[in-house]
Amino acid sequence: MSNTQDVKIRFENVGREFGTDKGNFTALQNLNLDVYDGEFITVVGPSGCGKSTAMNIVAGLLDVTSGQCLVDGEPVNGPGPDRGVIFQQYALFPWLTVRENVEFGLKLKDIDKAERRRIADHYIGLVGLSDFADALPKMLSGGMKQRCAIARAYAVNPKVLLMDEPFGALDALTRVRMQDQLLDTWSKERRTVMFITHDVDEAVYLANRVIVMAARPGRLQEVINVDLPYPRNDELRLSPEFAEIRNKVWHAVYSQPSHS
Repeated sequence: MSNTQDVKIRFENVGREFGTDKGNFTALQNLNLDVYDGEFITVVGPSGCGKSTAMNIVAGLLDVTSGQCLVDGEPVNGPGPDRGVIFQQYALFPWLTVRENVEFGLKLKDIDKAERRRIADHYIGLVGLSDFADALPKMLSGGMKQRCAIARAYAVNPKVLLMDEPFGALDALTRVRMQDQLLDTWSKERRTVMFITHDVDEAVYLANRVIVMAARPGRLQEVINVDLPYPRNDELRLSPEFAEIRNKVWHAVYSQPSHS
């Protein structure tokens, strides 16, 4: 981490309710959490524990019902270029090439053509897609599409990357490769990352800290430090140290009392 004292994202007593036919549903209750500058956190928990709700609040896609969410000390009031969002669906423009997709956000920022191309090609290279810069999304595999989406998010230079199960639709082998690719990119361009996943192994492999949420109403259950060195590799995945942390996270997620 660049500086563990610098808080990048802060949840202060954040609550969020949704109105339903059966009355109000509490998705988040009194969520208090600090995420530090340059930190990579993963968020896990049972279905319905408010993981995506919390991320969408940081993204500015949802308002809080109570409390406040701060980014760099400022309350979040809607989406902004300082926060890049990557969803499970690739959300690429099918009629644009990889390079044009990555340039899209830069175009909105009125960056001139030559600089746009330079920035886009840098991030396309960073995610290993240089040979496919002129390809349309339909020519790409699922993993390549997601790498393109990551390059596009990085290109606009966000301070924070918000990722909602970005590898959830990928096969197991591609998923492992994408985790390594993401960590490689993160190590070179140290951004603050909030990454939501259902996969305990993925959560431990990627993160500095794993945030475990409790369901109904969604709230913080436990924060588990991952004291494993970067860069991470397959050997680490098979180590006793990894297994110990993985078991701790698994237990925190799956030994929760059922509310269903």
